[in-house]
Amino acid sequence: MAPTYEPEEEVTVDLDAYDGADPEVGDAVVFHPPAGVEGGVQCGVRPRRGEPCPAPTRAMSDQLFLKRIVAGPGDTLSIEDGHPVVNGKIQRNEPSTVPCGQFGACNMPRTITILPDHYFMLGDNRPASDDSRFWGPVPSAWIQGRAED
Repeated sequence: MAPTYEPEEEVTVDLDAYDGADPEVGDAVVFHPPAGVEGGVQCGVRPRRGEPCPAPTRAMSDQLFLKRIVAGPGDTLSIEDGHPVVNGKIQRNEPSTVPCGQFGACNMPRTITILPDHYFMLGDNRPASDDSRFWGPVPSAWIQGRAED
């Protein structure tokens, strides 16, 4: 999540942030990713060429990740130059992100629809982030809390 959070930096997490409230686009959250991210098993389904992963594996990993929510339930999403295109609008106003460059996952022009009760996560360091582009949206129940700035 560099440059927002540096490796090994301690992060304060509000574990009650979503008691009675839904996560919001732009929130940096701590969550369990789908099982398989640690062993190379990525997407829960076979994505089409040029498509972000549309569905995660069914099981939850024991690991904790820190990423930013870029799309929520029912949103449509594709990726252009590392920026999320949500509901047809490119989100270029992302001041804390590292430019994507020519990395293959910087452009995923095929649109997916985020599953109900799921959130699509991207790291701020887009060229080096292992995120929802590869393992799909995360169920809200796997989100542990919001990182405090």
